[in-house]
Amino acid sequence: MVVGVLAVAASLQAAPARAQGAPGPLPVSVAHPIKRAVTDTAEFTGRFEASELVEVRAQVSGQLMQVAFKDGSLVKKGDLLFKIDPRPYEAALTQAESAVITAKTRVDLTKSDVDRAKDLLRTGNITDQLAQQRNQAYGEAQASLKSAEAQVQTARLNLEWTDVRAPIDGRIGRKLVTEGNLIAAGAGSSALTTIVNVQPIYFYFDIDEQSYLRYLRNVRDGKIQEDNGGAQVEIALPDTSEFNIKGRIDFADNQLDQQTGTLRLRASVPNENGFLTSGVFGRIRIQASPEYEAVLLPEEAILSDQTRKVVMTVGPEDKVVPKVVELGQLHGPLRVIRSGVTVEDRVIVNGLMRARPGAAVKPEPVDFTKPKDQQPGAAAQQPK
Repeated sequence: MVVGVLAVAASLQAAPARAQGAPGPLPVSVAHPIKRAVTDTAEFTGRFEASELVEVRAQVSGQLMQVAFKDGSLVKKGDLLFKIDPRPYEAALTQAESAVITAKTRVDLTKSDVDRAKDLLRTGNITDQLAQQRNQAYGEAQASLKSAEAQVQTARLNLEWTDVRAPIDGRIGRKLVTEGNLIAAGAGSSALTTIVNVQPIYFYFDIDEQSYLRYLRNVRDGKIQEDNGGAQVEIALPDTSEFNIKGRIDFADNQLDQQTGTLRLRASVPNENGFLTSGVFGRIRIQASPEYEAVLLPEEAILSDQTRKVVMTVGPEDKVVPKVVELGQLHGPLRVIRSGVTVEDRVIVNGLMRARPGAAVKPEPVDFTKPKDQQPGAAAQQPK
């Protein structure tokens, strides 16, 4: 009798223990994939370069008398930059002008001789040879006059070049030569300074062969529209993730680089405030597909299974069913799902560590398009 009572007591104590050791289905956050119109893009790295770059050099030699700009300032085409000692060139111009006067006097004299020779030929008082000599002297005098006038133009041009002026609008660099130095002329001489024009500014980048061919096919088939200004692009600077700089592609090289298999492209970017500087790196984003309706899921809902990508869904009887998916491009926090699930599936988007294939779970619906602190259900706040 005692033994029976003990057995009954033991069974009563074991029953709650067994019930406590068998937990029910664990909660997970589930959501239906959403459909949204998206456009695929491609990103490449490039560098900003000035649309114009000029190395300012002297066209005449001499002593530098004046530097007429402030380092790093904005200059306009025609602004005075440097002043070279003009005195030698003023003297050369005066000498050349004097030579013109002399040449004109000789032209007048020889012309008078020719006119007299014509009268003398009619009366026979001059030989044909002498008349021909006077005509020849007149022609030589005219040639000398033209040469002297050309020397005046050269001397006047050299005097004008003693004022070194800005050839373009832009931002000027620092002066590379200071006052008092003797500077030489010519293409092989040292540069006095540099001027860059960054309004607009260019962005050069290299695109791989496959991306370029895919883009051309889309344009040819009318899936991507180009206007007269070229295809629109977006650029992000290294210190931000936002592609907030707009531009348009206005140049593509005429052949691919055989070593790298890439093509050099250029985007023209307005830069009215002059913020963008030549040499800065950036990331450019171009349109890679026409707009299409895609199925999207949060990136964190996708698992890797060796070479496959898998999402966990909740099937009949609330049991976990893994499904292999084909991924598309990432659009913000959402990933395009090309195949594998539909908008009717219930996909586990949080609590994946508690989801085992074939195991029963407690699904709690969430809206992953909203911030996590605005989603219902405690499971949405729990780590995976």
